[in-house]
Amino acid sequence: MSIKRSLLSVPLRLSTLALMFFLMLGAQAFAANPDVSDSEEAISAGKSVFSANCKSCHKLDQKYTGPALRGVTDRRSIEWAKSFIKNSQALIASGDAQANALYKEFNNLAMPAHEFLSDTELDNLLSYIEYGDKEAAVVDGGGDAGTAQAAGGSGVPSEYLTIILAVLVVVLLLILIVLGLIISVLTKYLNSQKLEEEDSEFINQKFDVKKVLRSDAFVVIVTALVIALVAKTAIDGLYTIGVQQGYQPKQPIAFSHQLHAGQYEIECQYCHTGVEIGKSANIPSANICMNCHTHIQNVGGKEGISTEIQKIYNAVDNNQPIEWVRIHNLPDLAYFNHSQHVAVGGLECQTCHGPIEEMEVVYQHSSLTMGWCIDCHRQTDIKSAGNEYYDKLVQLHSDSKNSLKVKDIGGLECAKCHY
Repeated sequence: MSIKRSLLSVPLRLSTLALMFFLMLGAQAFAANPDVSDSEEAISAGKSVFSANCKSCHKLDQKYTGPALRGVTDRRSIEWAKSFIKNSQALIASGDAQANALYKEFNNLAMPAHEFLSDTELDNLLSYIEYGDKEAAVVDGGGDAGTAQAAGGSGVPSEYLTIILAVLVVVLLLILIVLGLIISVLTKYLNSQKLEEEDSEFINQKFDVKKVLRSDAFVVIVTALVIALVAKTAIDGLYTIGVQQGYQPKQPIAFSHQLHAGQYEIECQYCHTGVEIGKSANIPSANICMNCHTHIQNVGGKEGISTEIQKIYNAVDNNQPIEWVRIHNLPDLAYFNHSQHVAVGGLECQTCHGPIEEMEVVYQHSSLTMGWCIDCHRQTDIKSAGNEYYDKLVQLHSDSKNSLKVKDIGGLECAKCHY
């Protein structure tokens, strides 16, 4: 009786372990608090709340400007999640450890307050976060190439990747331990039987690590893993070329939007004069600054002229422009018109530039990729009320059950931005 075939099938099936590894690598499970409703009505209502208030900074299954949201009620309590959504800054100021950890992780960016949301709206929002659009995330990995760029090119949220790999390592170790116990039991049982000398010698042979390391199966698996990691790194790097989200250069004058646009509520159009009438928003000249700073020479009622305001005076006296560093750059192949979006479309500056009134130092809030723009055109409703320009288009679209969106008036045509 020969038993080599049956014994070899137990400990040396490296290909089986490799298959299990790759199958489990693709699995990513999210848990949700059972108190969160999974009704279609709640999910649909929550999607509307998410699109209106959260979409510019968050994605359900990918890290974006803020963290990936799905599974938040498993990681945190529902009460904590609601408090953070309504006023994250107050929660941070209270010393909450979890809130402060998020604040530090995302470069000290505080989420705007949403105290106007009711408890019902918050419940619906959490329902959508936990149960909404799961099919889309599984089918296409969360969007098109442009969306992948906006998220840094990774299909798996970075905060989960380490946890997933650690769980896989633990599972594989447990499998190896179980296999070892099975082999040990089988070996003791077979040694208690009357076996031929050749079979007995095979059963009691020692495990040869060098032989395994030199085996074709081990070489193939290691080579495949190395190639996969190198390929993923290269693809992630290609997706981030030209994406400058988070870019925050030092400016020649420490101008605070938080002070001017936030505390003193100066309209953006006062300084950026071209935003409603032309392609560019215009960087304000020193003359515009002097409209106020002829009289305001320091901050907070301090005596004398502040160092930063003196730089404005020097620019005017020397007839030299202030050399501001451009933050938001689009490639020359892409055309963007501010007046079309602000004056005609009625978009707020924060739609693209984020909470500019809260920025001490301005940074690029959005990814500004083509996928990001196209996604906006697909989701944004046309503000046709009181605008005769859209009357004919609204009439032509009246037979549709869906609202008139930018994509319906040519917002996805290549020549709109590339010509």
